[in-house]
Amino acid sequence: MPTREQPSLDRLNAVLDELLAGASEEQEEVWALLEAIREAMKLPMDVMVVDHPVSLVAIDTDGDLLSGITARCVDNDGHEHQFSLAAIRVTPDEPGHELINAYRHWLELDPLDEGRAAQLSRPEGELRRVRRELDLSQMIDLVLVRFSSQAAHCRLLGDDRDITLRADGLSRFVPGHVLTVRPKSQMESDERLYLSGEVASARIDAAALGLTPLELSPVGEWNPAEGEWLGRGEALEGWAEAIMARGSRQVFEMEQVVPGRNFTDPFGDPISESTELRESGDLAGAGEILQGLLEEDLRCLDAHVHLGHLDYRFRADWALPHYEVGIRIAELSLGADFDGLLPWEYTQNRPFLRSLHGCGTCLWRLERWEEAERVFERLLWLDPDDFMSNRFSLAEVQTRTAWTKP
Repeated sequence: MPTREQPSLDRLNAVLDELLAGASEEQEEVWALLEAIREAMKLPMDVMVVDHPVSLVAIDTDGDLLSGITARCVDNDGHEHQFSLAAIRVTPDEPGHELINAYRHWLELDPLDEGRAAQLSRPEGELRRVRRELDLSQMIDLVLVRFSSQAAHCRLLGDDRDITLRADGLSRFVPGHVLTVRPKSQMESDERLYLSGEVASARIDAAALGLTPLELSPVGEWNPAEGEWLGRGEALEGWAEAIMARGSRQVFEMEQVVPGRNFTDPFGDPISESTELRESGDLAGAGEILQGLLEEDLRCLDAHVHLGHLDYRFRADWALPHYEVGIRIAELSLGADFDGLLPWEYTQNRPFLRSLHGCGTCLWRLERWEEAERVFERLLWLDPDDFMSNRFSLAEVQTRTAWTKP
């Protein structure tokens, strides 16, 4: 049961469904919420902002709909301030309380803490202004760690401050992208910064993310002249001839990171849970689990892979960046001169191999032939036993055979 400190999300969803029934785009949703909140709230009224009392005198937008709904307030000394409506706290018995919570839910923020909202008072003291933590005259680099169509959870590149970004077109980007943002406005609430702006560019820059490289553990040596590798009864192809000529190489196993995974419980695997949801048709639920893992640790290669799988069924160009980010993060462990093997038989290597395979297949679908060829050749170099049958994909790419759905 929801407590007073945790309003029912089902109820807030129902409120939003009713208010936004006729809206077809985000701008219309903002105006629908604005009109409903204006009608419900009796102004002026006493509210709190950052634990300081003010009088709320007007509710509007500042012309930048990505900034959402604004609240014009007056402090004890008569000074006027403007905040995001999401920063306003009102008592639970006020008529606008539920609508503010619904608006916060629409912004993907937590509902108001009703216990705190109920303690409104008007102590002496100055209103603390929202701290201007960011220089809005400069481009800002953010690391995207979780996204939705309306907002993205990011970290400021270089110091890891949490920032919620609102901008158009966020669904084009993936966790691990570095976004260069042209900022428009900002606010602070509950020790978190909220920023609206325009994404000027996005890049994959794993080295800038400040991640600890995944550990590589040596597990032995592989000799192409031994074992089952030559037991297929096939003539050596070009890729195989190169591997034979190279001779013995070191075998490694790459560390696998899955936050929250219980390795002693076969059912305690969030990756498997997300796969089950995907296979049952709950793509949103599957994506939520995977994004949650990356919010905890961007080194969870399997989460990048499976997010790629979610998009792969629709468009290869949507899926490709997920695989590419996973590859670049794994490569932090390899260095430019890595010449070893990462065979499929060692299970912790599989997320990296899946990233490469997904990337190669997307490039194939997009008919980026030379790039696809390099990826499949690399896979065979890393895993010559070829559990994933990359030699067949390579052959079709080399003959420029268009990809067809299996």
